[in-house]
Amino acid sequence: MSRLNRTDRPYDIVLFGATGFVGTLTAEYLAAHAPEDLRWAIAGRDEEKLERLRERLPGGGKVGVLRADVADPGSLRELAQNARVVATTVGPYVLHGQDLVAACAESGADYLDLSGEPEFVDLTYVRHDARARETGARLVHACGFDSVPHDLGAYFTVRQLPEGVPLTVDGYVTTNAMFSGGTFASALNQFARVRPMLTAERDRRRHEPRLVGRRALAPTGAPHFAKEVGAWALPLPTIDPQIVRRSARALERYGPDFRYRHYAAARHLPVAVGGIALTGGIFAAAQLPAARRWLSDRLKPGDGPSPERRAKSWFTVRFVGEGGGRRVFTEVAGGDPGYGETAKMFAESALSLAFDDLPPTSGQVTTAVAMGDALTERLRTAGLTFRVVASW
Repeated sequence: MSRLNRTDRPYDIVLFGATGFVGTLTAEYLAAHAPEDLRWAIAGRDEEKLERLRERLPGGGKVGVLRADVADPGSLRELAQNARVVATTVGPYVLHGQDLVAACAESGADYLDLSGEPEFVDLTYVRHDARARETGARLVHACGFDSVPHDLGAYFTVRQLPEGVPLTVDGYVTTNAMFSGGTFASALNQFARVRPMLTAERDRRRHEPRLVGRRALAPTGAPHFAKEVGAWALPLPTIDPQIVRRSARALERYGPDFRYRHYAAARHLPVAVGGIALTGGIFAAAQLPAARRWLSDRLKPGDGPSPERRAKSWFTVRFVGEGGGRRVFTEVAGGDPGYGETAKMFAESALSLAFDDLPPTSGQVTTAVAMGDALTERLRTAGLTFRVVASW
């Protein structure tokens, strides 16, 4: 199905889960920054909440309202058939996301989410990539802080290095931000699903074509002091390195032999040790149903930091890239990563798919593969920093 055949659909973008914490921020961003001719709608299971949100949005009278529920696959199929791009914030995605992906893959609608859940992404590839390639749908996961700054930051770094040679890139993440109940719920759910996650990963490897004549690796690094950024580097167990690796597999520009490692950066050793201990404790507690329920009650989905706290939040991702006798130090930076900037990244990703002149892609693709330069430029215009700090 050609994308041109979808221009007669009622909406360019439908935002599903619009009344949740990040969904509301995304709706507000779209209302404030979208082009005048954008045809868009907010969707969810509670029409009354949707109507109240629409009333608060600037120009909300032009915004459509669609009722859809993850428990009603028929409503998800109807939603997908009415949209060119479907952007969903409804997680945990491994529990609530498969039917919507299936509906988009079948109807040829582009699909975006904020998932940092490796199991869900791998299941989506196995179940829906082939059909999405047939219909022309682009299935793009991790379109927020997971994993836009890291995926596009590695892509930006690679473009500063010579072509056709082995390349290495290390990413170092620093932030002072707090996370929401929805993010915490997704993390707990992932920690409790280690075995299914590994099974999904193995199944994906059986279905994924082998890379011939090139290598793209994302090994787990070892803790160390990174003099390049003046901080202790701790391996980050997030989906980000997997996303970067998939971009490198798909794009020749990453060279014949590419390696990416992903770290959290902490300037003081006690902070680094405390972070490891806290993560380990939460992981251990998540294996016990009673402890997991207790943790879930501490921060519920829909809860999040105050506007004042978000206004003080920031993130920086620094990259060190090497190859062909050249070394480069780059940086991606912005404000509150989990909410304000995630809403910005998510909304701009949807707008890019809907309106930008992009490379012809389909199936499950990353932000770098699907939107690369166009999304990088959108985010720069929207206030995120992509810069070369030094090169030698």
